[in-house]
Amino acid sequence: MKDLSIIGSEEWCVFKEMGIPAIKARVDSGARTSSIQATNAKVFTKGVQEWVKFEVNPLQDNRSFNMLCEARLVDRRTVKSSSGIAEERLVIKTPVTMGNVTFDIELTLANRDTMEFRMLLGREALNDRYMVNPAETYYLGDISDEEITMKYAPYVKEKSGLRIALLASNPNLYSNKRIMEAAEARGHEIVFLNVEHSYMKLDANSPEIRYRGGNILKAYDAIIPRIKPAVTFYGCALIRQFDTLGVYCQNSAEAITQSRDKLFASQLFSRNDIHIPITGFAKSPMDTKDLIRMVNGAPLIIKLLESTQGKGVVLAETNKAAESVINAFKSVQTNILVQEFIKEANGQDIRCFVVDGKVVASIQRQAEKGEFRANIHQGGKASIIKITPEEKKLALKASKVLNLAVAGVDIIRSNKGPLLLEVNSSPGLEGIENATGKDIANIMIMAIERKLKFRN
Repeated sequence: MKDLSIIGSEEWCVFKEMGIPAIKARVDSGARTSSIQATNAKVFTKGVQEWVKFEVNPLQDNRSFNMLCEARLVDRRTVKSSSGIAEERLVIKTPVTMGNVTFDIELTLANRDTMEFRMLLGREALNDRYMVNPAETYYLGDISDEEITMKYAPYVKEKSGLRIALLASNPNLYSNKRIMEAAEARGHEIVFLNVEHSYMKLDANSPEIRYRGGNILKAYDAIIPRIKPAVTFYGCALIRQFDTLGVYCQNSAEAITQSRDKLFASQLFSRNDIHIPITGFAKSPMDTKDLIRMVNGAPLIIKLLESTQGKGVVLAETNKAAESVINAFKSVQTNILVQEFIKEANGQDIRCFVVDGKVVASIQRQAEKGEFRANIHQGGKASIIKITPEEKKLALKASKVLNLAVAGVDIIRSNKGPLLLEVNSSPGLEGIENATGKDIANIMIMAIERKLKFRN
């Protein structure tokens, strides 16, 4: 037997061609092929050969540091993992340096995020080269934490701001464009994520969120959710997944879900002594007449439980019209609320924009002639207004009850005092920014900075 070098159960490897200055490997003679941690692998052609690009997290316990590598693809193999599950893996061939010796090695690309070591050195790399002393480590030389920091220093980008994702559906909406502009102006990196292009992996060891094309979404500091009503269920599932991954979400999934369910929100308001217009809810058409009487008769408002921006809200001017509309909704199994009409408001309401427990701006909205709802999306006019202490207290209490960090709180003035109409968890910015001249988007980004203790 020729003389073989001795190595320990753990050794450092260098991959100069892939640009990896040092990666710690677990020596495992029970495994045939060596493997390296890799994600987002994409095969491409260089000349007449197949190559593969992939991301490596070379540092232990640091999933936020990625290196983009590429190498020649030499094979595709079915490999059994340590848990006995067979999967097809891409195989690359590249030079590795261990101590003072450099030789070619085959590596399978594997997701080793849940493993202690980012690389495994198998027996094909050991044959005719090394003997293993499992009782020792780093026979070929150890590398201290300080040396590792120095080796990777040229590859580490200096972080000048937060990494933020705007989770929404339409990047061209005024509100979404303003939020992205404000984040960039404050030196942060912000990306737009379409709710419906995102999907998730539910796993106790390595939960993930991926984007169309297979890209793994990670290393975000904060998520700004702007979920449209049609995707509330799915959008909130994504927000919970981001929360599982340790990402701060400006509005939580629970808060958004509560605000979108107008019946549940109304029950929470009543329980917390927040005054709203008299509201009724019933299932059977047999109770329609008494339901109308209960809210003081027509004219009255009929709302879909998940309406927003004035959509799904109907004014019934007579008891007969109210009865017809209510029964029509019930016949198609649609849940609605019936609410008293505040005539003295004259088509006006107040929108208070709340950020982190402060009313940062307020406007009065006047309905277009012939309309009963003062919604800007339906032609309403906005003007700046100074709210009363009672109205301010109402807005703050309503957003706190729903646990919303960002909220649009709608209030109506009545003969009984201010009444809460509803709370919007994705309030629009256009009307209130134009009317008040305030940079609401900037205020939202500053709130994230405070929450994450980021000093700009």
